[in-house]
Order: sequence, then structure tokens, then C-alpha cells
Amino acid sequence: MATTMNHFGMTLRGWRERMSPQDIGLEAGGERRVPGLRREELARLAGISVDYLVLLEQGRARNPSAQVVTALARALRLAPSERDHLFRCAQLAPPSAGNVSRHIPASVQQLVHQLGATPAGIFAADWTLIGWNKMWTATAGDPRAYGWEGRNLVAGMFQTRANRDRDPIAAWPVWSWRGSEAEEEDLVADLRLTAAAHPQDERLASLVEGMLRREPAFTRLWFNGTATPWAGDRKTIEHPRVGDITLDVDVLMPAGTDLRILTCAAAAETTDAEKLDALRAACHLQGNSLTRPDPEVSSPDRGL
Repeated sequence: MATTMNHFGMTLRGWRERMSPQDIGLEAGGERRVPGLRREELARLAGISVDYLVLLEQGRARNPSAQVVTALARALRLAPSERDHLFRCAQLAPPSAGNVSRHIPASVQQLVHQLGATPAGIFAADWTLIGWNKMWTATAGDPRAYGWEGRNLVAGMFQTRANRDRDPIAAWPVWSWRGSEAEEEDLVADLRLTAAAHPQDERLASLVEGMLRREPAFTRLWFNGTATPWAGDRKTIEHPRVGDITLDVDVLMPAGTDLRILTCAAAAETTDAEKLDALRAACHLQGNSLTRPDPEVSSPDRGL
């Protein structure tokens, strides 16, 4: 009969053995049979018994409490990603994250710069638009004209849902091939994941509470229980310069971040690809192609 792999114990032991005694202020001298910390040293740092640590590493104790895992993670000085992995190995939910990050790391800025010929918009985990390149503007219009509350895509979807013919979601109408209701459901399901991971984020809580008060359709979707990441879509843009153009919208999530980069691409050898090429030809793509909204614009402002 196959046995269940002891992921928690193997991970714990590996991280114990990689940690230098000097990291916790111990003298370098003394003979050690194995690298890293001794079990008794880690147990003392974490405030647990050596016997219990042995049981955890050997897989004979498989259900440590969140308090024990937190203490071990602190003693091992784990990075947040490793701490979360240790929690998952213990079959526990990782600790809640802080506020949704709106920071764009240099690596993501470089990625968007390299995507200069591809329309790309950068969204925080709560779907707040925090950056875009020139081709995004050329394709979907200047985001500063979108008028989304708090620069948030989900809020913008529900602001315009009752009157989209006259008040398009972007600078001009953008239509999902799956239908607006399916798009709303997918975005709300994704937002629910972010809200659960960031329960202390007051800005996100305020956004959700506001939509629950004034948007019955959002309320219905919010309480239906669906929680899945948004995986992309196919959209038709009613472009004032090149006419209708159909694009595949994909979502990239750079490693080490909760950011979403939306990119737009046309099927090869189609009139849509020709129209996208025409927009590229008319768009000056040299230099730093990343644009960010004015940080001083407040959430209720209609502009970006």
C-alpha cells in the first residue's frame, strides 16, 4: 500500500539543516555531525519540545497547529512565500496577507517594456489598473477616460452594466464573446479570492461594501460562492479608427507578485491582425512605454 509523502517533515528538516548556527547567534565552533541547526536548537527557538519536533520531521505527527507552524517559520526566518508553503504542507491556510500591493517591481516594468508592441495593462490583485503601455492606449483608449471608480475594473463593469450602449466600459465599447454577465461572474469570483487573502485591506473592503449597497447584480454574484481565478477572454473592440477588432485577452501573473498583466493579441493572418499592425504603425513605441495613473487622484474621481 502506498504511503503518503511527508512533505511537512521533509521541508522542515531541509530548512533546519540549511540554517547556519551563526544566524541565531551561536558560536561557529563545536563538532556537528549534520549541517545547520540541531533539533534541540530549533525546538528551543520555536518553543516546542524536541520530542515533538522529531515526530513532526518523521511524519508521525501530521497535524501541527497554526501556532506551532508560525513559531517554526519565525524560528527558521522564512520568507513569506516559504512560510506559506510550510502552512500548506501542514494542510493549513497561510496567514492573511496585508494590503493589496500596487507596487510594480522593476522586473515587471521591464517585462511590459519588452511587450511594447503588444497591448498590456497592469492590474493589482483587486483589479485596480496601475499601469499600461502605449499600445494599450492605442487599442482600448486612454485609461484616464474610462471613469472607473477607484480605477477599478470590477467597479467599472458594474457602473456601466445598465447603460453600456451609451457608457462603454473603456474609452469605447468592448464586448466579451462570452457575454457581459459571464465576464462579471468571472471577475467577481476572482475578486472574492483576493478579498479572502487580504481581509484587513480597508480600501478593498470599502470597494466591496459600496458595490454590495448599490449593485444588486454584484450582490447576487458575490454571495453565490464561486471563487476562481480569471483566466482570460476574447473581446471585440469597437475601435473608432480601425473599426471592430477582435482580440484574445490573456492574463499573466509574474512570479513573486499578485499582479495581473492583461495582454491583447489577434489571430495570425486575419484582418484583426492587420488592424493591430495598423495601430502599431501609428503608435510611437520608443522609450519607456509604461504609463501610470496620477497617484494623487482619489478613489471617487471619475478619471484615472
